[in-house]
Amino acid sequence: MTQPPLASRPHDHSHCVNHALAEAESICTRQGLRLTALRKRVLELVWQSHKPLGAYDILGVLSEQDGRRAAPPTVYRALDFLLENGLVHRISSLNAFVGCSHPEHAHQGQFLICRSCHAAIELEQQSISEAIVACAAGVGFVVESQTVEVVGLCAGCREVA
Repeated sequence: MTQPPLASRPHDHSHCVNHALAEAESICTRQGLRLTALRKRVLELVWQSHKPLGAYDILGVLSEQDGRRAAPPTVYRALDFLLENGLVHRISSLNAFVGCSHPEHAHQGQFLICRSCHAAIELEQQSISEAIVACAAGVGFVVESQTVEVVGLCAGCREVA
């Protein structure tokens, strides 16, 4: 039996943050990209939990915790950089961002979003992507990108309910 994704199990979350930052630095170094202090901090904030975080939430934390007077366009540029380089995903239905669990290779985003605690669990199921592409091709549609967002209750919230 396959083990459930880490986001849906109790764990030391600092490991997720540290791993994500190390992966980002490695990817940026390999690709000759600049991971500025602000981009790194925004990525760290996005990874602080498995709950999607909005740009204004990030801006608030930067102001409160870091004492930075970052303007919204600055945060959006940092998020755009992280999106373009596969380090975060945008959850459209929440207008928020979540760290990418597999930034080492390009893939389509598939998320289970808990309607109670708002945790977003990233799946990486090639068969889902292939099924979408095949169905689209059947009606003459060419898929350029896809993000699948499924809302329900995570195991932890189901236990509480």
